[in-house]
Amino acid sequence: MIHSLFLLKKKLDLLFTADRIMREVKGISLTEAYLSFFKEDKVFLSSEGSEIEQSILESGGGITAYAIEGGDIQRRSYPNSFGGDFRKGGWEFIEELDLMGNAERIAKEAVALLSADPLPEMVTTLILDGTQLALQVHESCGHPTELDRVLGMEASFAGTSFLTLDKRNNFQYGSEIVNIVADATHPYGLGSFGFDDEGVPAQRSYLVKNGLFVGYLTSRETAVIFGEKSNGTMRADGWNRIPIIRMTNINLLPGEMPFEDLIASTDEGVYMAVNKNWSIDDKRLNFHFGCEIAYEIKNGKLGKIYKNPYYTGITYEFWRSCDAIADEKSWRVWGVPNCGKGEPIQIARVGHGVSPARFRKVKVGGK
Repeated sequence: MIHSLFLLKKKLDLLFTADRIMREVKGISLTEAYLSFFKEDKVFLSSEGSEIEQSILESGGGITAYAIEGGDIQRRSYPNSFGGDFRKGGWEFIEELDLMGNAERIAKEAVALLSADPLPEMVTTLILDGTQLALQVHESCGHPTELDRVLGMEASFAGTSFLTLDKRNNFQYGSEIVNIVADATHPYGLGSFGFDDEGVPAQRSYLVKNGLFVGYLTSRETAVIFGEKSNGTMRADGWNRIPIIRMTNINLLPGEMPFEDLIASTDEGVYMAVNKNWSIDDKRLNFHFGCEIAYEIKNGKLGKIYKNPYYTGITYEFWRSCDAIADEKSWRVWGVPNCGKGEPIQIARVGHGVSPARFRKVKVGGK
């Protein structure tokens, strides 16, 4: 009991201190500080003789600062929006986030956005940071590769898919440097596990290889369409729900260019960071993403900031325009703890490994 109270105090002290640091910045109107811990014990028994026990611990958190002036509301979040970042692991991950060390910076950025200009509408080169690119992968790569969506077996919440069966091994999804894998074996990804809820071992498989669409997320029922075995993506969010195909860790593999060179080799463009809002159609083709902040890129250097930035496009055109991906040093798996699918809705915890990447001729703007 004493130990539990000590741990609770440690968590609350961290949150209150980070919150106080943000509130001390002049111009801040509202703050949020958040920690989340999740433990799941799961037992799987099957008539085929499987007897599997798994225990999973997840941790995460984040902070957000709001600056309000008149009808203008600007926010900055760290390390990500909508609650922060999450992964398999314990308190060591919370310490790694260094919420207190980043609290003053993000608060000052929120205030600075109030006086920033909206991003002008134009077609330009776009570089996305890891937080935003992770959501881009989630919405335009993860969901459309779920084979039950493609077959019309499940369409609630996430819609269907433009990746029809005839496109497998025949469709140029992205540029040749785009490689996307589903990897449930990553040591700390939120979409990692030992076995899925059909008793299939965790696996790593390609969805897009050298830009070519090559595979789906499958189950034992759907994989037989191709004469193959399941790649282990069936999960349920509780004992009283039927497992459905869910993302694991859907990862964009890193490139070879250091992040600094990614910026330095861009003569003119925009760098966007941290999601603010998003919209994508039910086939996962046409999308519109808004971010918290954008930076002008001019002559290979980051410049003035812009508020309310957005970018829009068509999934395969966007990924075909990718001409550079930052290297492994910038690569990180971001956790998404609240992916909804199914009816009744089921919530899955998934991950996305990405490095910042560059896209050419993208329509951007702000309002």
